[in-house]
Amino acid sequence: MHWRIPLLIVQVLVALSAAVSGVALALGERAGTLGERAGSLGIIPPLEWLEGTPFDSYLVPGLVLILVVGGTHALAFVLLLRRTTWALAASAVAGFGMVIWVFVQMVLIPYSFLQAVYFGAGLLEIVLVLLMLDLFHPYPPALDPPSTVARERIF
Repeated sequence: MHWRIPLLIVQVLVALSAAVSGVALALGERAGTLGERAGSLGIIPPLEWLEGTPFDSYLVPGLVLILVVGGTHALAFVLLLRRTTWALAASAVAGFGMVIWVFVQMVLIPYSFLQAVYFGAGLLEIVLVLLMLDLFHPYPPALDPPSTVARERIF
């Protein structure tokens, strides 16, 4: 089976949601009535959740969400879409980055259902990368370096 398309779908969904959520967090209460509506809908968590953390507002976490989580996923998406050599490495970095992001969230703020969803998305990315590398095959791979035929089969 071709695992590239499902991986591309997960990456673009995570990149877009990270960008939108990061902007909502970074703007927060500075967004005026839009920010108040976003807060009342539960998009922006209450500031009380930041007590005991190094943050006074959601500005820095929002920017990290945009740049680190969204940026790595967007980069991995583009590299995989263009079928570059570094596509799978970037996809693995994005998946592990998502898992680490959720771990840090769970340590610093109360549990949210979205944490489980995005943790699952990060794990799914890692599994899809492993499937694309054919690491779950029932027999051990040959010891020869991969040929261009094998690379074409992956992508």
